[in-house]
Amino acid sequence: MARAPHRLFGYIDGDEACSAARWARDAKREIAAAHEGGRLPILAGGTGLYIRTLLDGIAPVPEIDPALRVAIREMPVEDAYAALTREDPAAAERLAPADSARVARALEVIRATGRSISGWQAERRGGIGDAVDLHPLILLPPREWLIARCDARFTAMLEDGAAEEVKALLARGLPPDRPVMRAIGVPEIAAWLAGRTDRDSMVEQARTATRQYAKRQYTWFSRQPPAAWPRCNDTIDNKTEASVVIKFHSKLLT
Repeated sequence: MARAPHRLFGYIDGDEACSAARWARDAKREIAAAHEGGRLPILAGGTGLYIRTLLDGIAPVPEIDPALRVAIREMPVEDAYAALTREDPAAAERLAPADSARVARALEVIRATGRSISGWQAERRGGIGDAVDLHPLILLPPREWLIARCDARFTAMLEDGAAEEVKALLARGLPPDRPVMRAIGVPEIAAWLAGRTDRDSMVEQARTATRQYAKRQYTWFSRQPPAAWPRCNDTIDNKTEASVVIKFHSKLLT
């Protein structure tokens, strides 16, 4: 961080929920500011949905009635998937039956708008992919190396004060549905601090959750981005997960 200015890193309080749309708006602003200042913006991260939203735009789905959203998200995932199969079979066919978040989203969209989520997604707006000179690089290191780095990373987090950070979060009494309270390592450390598990079990559970997340990232970046985007399969120092690095060379078009 001392070598280059960082933006959109730790800039939202843990009590706030963020979305891909909000982040894309913020990223677009920071990219434009970097260009105006004569700097080269480099995006690095492992969240494919956010990158896709920035580049391709977002579907203009109307706001969903909060009561409808709550009702759907309280449904058992098997019931929601069965309903989606009846009401939007095309969406159900594309989704894994156990993918609770995406199943609920597809179901709430079809019920609120009468239109499949795939129809809305075909009308994405606001992306900057056609307004920049894009130089992507996807990092897909060997899995054994990746797993070892994930394990080492969590150990380093504990040594650097992760438990104290979780204590501070718990002291704020944040609602359990806040993303920061569900972040990898937070539930596991919280359970250990509360005496519901021992330290060794906590470490193993958090490492397992980290590996599972890295595996999902790895799979996404292996399959979802355009085939023309180069993949790097070598080990790269200071990388702990499949990531994408995007360089923007030209100014955004107005």
